[in-house]
Amino acid sequence: MAKDNDSLSKSQKKKLWWQIPFLLFLVLGTFYIVRQQHSMPYQKNHGVVFGTFYNVTYQFDTDLQQEIEAELQQVDQEFSMFNQESTVSKINRGETPKLNSMFLEVYRLATQVNADTDGAFDITVAPLVNVWGFGFKHEEMPSAHQVDSLLEFVDMKQLQLDEQQQVLHKKDERTMLDFSAIAKGYGSDCVARLLQKHGVKNYMVEIGGEVVTNGISPSRVPWRVGVSKPVEDSLQTSKELQTVLNVTDLSMATSGNYRNFYYKGGRKYAHTIDPQTGYPVQHSILSATVLAKSCALADAYATSFMVLGLEKAKQVLERHPELMAYFIYSDAKGDYAVWYSPSLKEKIND
Repeated sequence: MAKDNDSLSKSQKKKLWWQIPFLLFLVLGTFYIVRQQHSMPYQKNHGVVFGTFYNVTYQFDTDLQQEIEAELQQVDQEFSMFNQESTVSKINRGETPKLNSMFLEVYRLATQVNADTDGAFDITVAPLVNVWGFGFKHEEMPSAHQVDSLLEFVDMKQLQLDEQQQVLHKKDERTMLDFSAIAKGYGSDCVARLLQKHGVKNYMVEIGGEVVTNGISPSRVPWRVGVSKPVEDSLQTSKELQTVLNVTDLSMATSGNYRNFYYKGGRKYAHTIDPQTGYPVQHSILSATVLAKSCALADAYATSFMVLGLEKAKQVLERHPELMAYFIYSDAKGDYAVWYSPSLKEKIND
């Protein structure tokens, strides 16, 4: 019996000696991979798209700017109101182009947010934006009669999607589409997807303030994104921050009335138009920042919250625990005040 035990012990020892080189190989391989990841450079690309700037920082051994810009041009080709050959421009002219998967994805998301916010988010708001002087056409201040007449065809119910033919029909030819409140966020999502296809783990994509992050920054810490203080800054030169958020594996979008506005007759007119009243919003919210898994979604809800106002925005957030928001608003005394989702507290880095 003792001999059998001794034989078993020798067998186990022999097996162990075979395992040691394998384990050593795994340890060295893991060490090599980690070292490679740490030594791999971060690429930085920037440029102009959608009438604003984009910045992309990502850890990869190859510069992907050409592919990134090609992806952004595809988004522009679908949603730009300044590109006469874009799908949106064609629809606004009364044409019925066949819709691709990119357009359909954004249109369905816009429809979803429109329903969830009781019409606060509406991609048919273009005629109102234009008549108030914030669109691609600048006109004189509208009369009450003009606003009322435009409201007749500003409503997403004016649109009918033919799923089988993949075309969009307008009940009223005067209805116009404007995806500017969701296109930048969607563009950031598209670039993030491109990076993921290349196996990139650490990146930050930013288009006009709409951000998608993943992994860690070049400093080996979570990405830190600033929320601008809503000081009146039509030239967009102010860099003053209200707070800084530690953000990673999330998307973030901000909407505010402190940069795109004008004064007339001693009154301030801001660019966020309420699709139901037809007039620029007069709520106390100065800036709405939303964090979500999708930047297009964050972009759309940020605009919606500017339209809804503080209390109604909170009601929407109660239905969506997956969303986080940071609101800067004007209190009863006219001073800056802040409200944010309780789940956002651990991400605030003042």
